[in-house]
Amino acid sequence: MSNKKIFLSELKDGNIKVSLMVMKKLYKDGNKVVYLLSDKSGYINGKVAQKIKLEPGQVIEIEGNKDYTIDITNLKLIENYELEDYLVSVKRPIEDIMNDIEELTKIYITSPQGKMLNDYFFKDEKFLDKFKKGIGGVSMHHNYIGGLAEHTLNVMYLTSVLCDRYDCRHKEIGVLSAKLHDIGKIYELDYNGPFKYTLEGELEGHIVIGIQMIDRAIIDLDIPFSDDFIRRIKGCIVQHHGKLEYGSPKSCNMEESFILNYADTVDATMNKIEQLKENTRENTWSSYDRRIETKLYL
Repeated sequence: MSNKKIFLSELKDGNIKVSLMVMKKLYKDGNKVVYLLSDKSGYINGKVAQKIKLEPGQVIEIEGNKDYTIDITNLKLIENYELEDYLVSVKRPIEDIMNDIEELTKIYITSPQGKMLNDYFFKDEKFLDKFKKGIGGVSMHHNYIGGLAEHTLNVMYLTSVLCDRYDCRHKEIGVLSAKLHDIGKIYELDYNGPFKYTLEGELEGHIVIGIQMIDRAIIDLDIPFSDDFIRRIKGCIVQHHGKLEYGSPKSCNMEESFILNYADTVDATMNKIEQLKENTRENTWSSYDRRIETKLYL
């Protein structure tokens, strides 16, 4: 098994030699094709001659010139490698993120029914294992191992701030919904590399999957949850994308679902901006990004 010794984050500009995983084909650039490449320390775009055909999941050793992209001059396939070396991972220790999530949970999730629904998921070791490895997206935001937990923490925090600032009537619902809003992604997205949608994810999506998980929890727990509690939790999850054109089965129509949608949108957008900053020199323009529908002067 090949032991990777050099990672993207350690490379300086200039001539380089490094092994990376092909995550996806991006676009044509003149007589070259641009691919998204990765190792556990980050992503970079690599340009290669059109005649060379690469497939997602391949690990390649490349030589070339690195700037904010890599202009590849030579490459060869690597057959034996440690998968974990090539899947981008969250920068913070995942247990630190989980501890921060639990601190917010202790403050805001205090009712017996809130604690029971929370514990059904977050005291289940099989769920936790998937959740801590989960990704926030394939390419849109938090697209790295641990990204789901990081995004969940950020959305919980922003939701709690907005609930406090605007005296939301249902703060616990808002924060618990923030914690549960993307749990369906553990089955929607395949984080085993390269990142992609599962068949279940392609057919149903994480909102539908998440509601099914909530329904299963209610059945399994078999306790008298209040109708209002369940309607509001499920309503927030259903509505958290905000509008029908953004993938919500229902547009926001509760105070706490508006707050959750704003928190979710802010964190997803700022994560994408952080990624653009990592690949853009100061006082220059970034590449155009489809999610934020613009390029940025950074």
